[in-house]
Amino acid sequence: MSETTVIRCSQCGANNRVPQDKLAQGLQPVCGQCKARLVAGAGPVIVTDATFAAEVERSPLPVLVDAWAPWCGPCRTVGPIVDELATELAGKVRVAKLNVDDNPRTAARFDVRSIPTLLVMVNGREVDRIVGALPKAAIQQRLAQALGR
Repeated sequence: MSETTVIRCSQCGANNRVPQDKLAQGLQPVCGQCKARLVAGAGPVIVTDATFAAEVERSPLPVLVDAWAPWCGPCRTVGPIVDELATELAGKVRVAKLNVDDNPRTAARFDVRSIPTLLVMVNGREVDRIVGALPKAAIQQRLAQALGR
């Protein structure tokens, strides 16, 4: 059986399992619920205090949340790494970015005291936390450990 990628419909919010081999063939997936075209976007999703529960806590996939701020130098170092991981892990792990300056309630709720902080969330629960600017290989290793891969 082919591995699947989960793509959330931007129109109705339904989660759709799409076979990766069909995406590799260049076929255009459509939502099983509303029939809208699905965008297999590989970039991180921007989350806010208002969207965090829907985008992260109710995600069918594990989520790597990058808690950052625009003025933070180490955040600017980790940001491109997180963007690369979003592309590489598309369909397996969802990647989200949370600007802590603009979304203080969520940052306080997860007790984010230093940035950058990467939260690994599975089924709405934090399973690991990476604080500080680590190299890509170290982030990948921690992510794999947290997800049991």
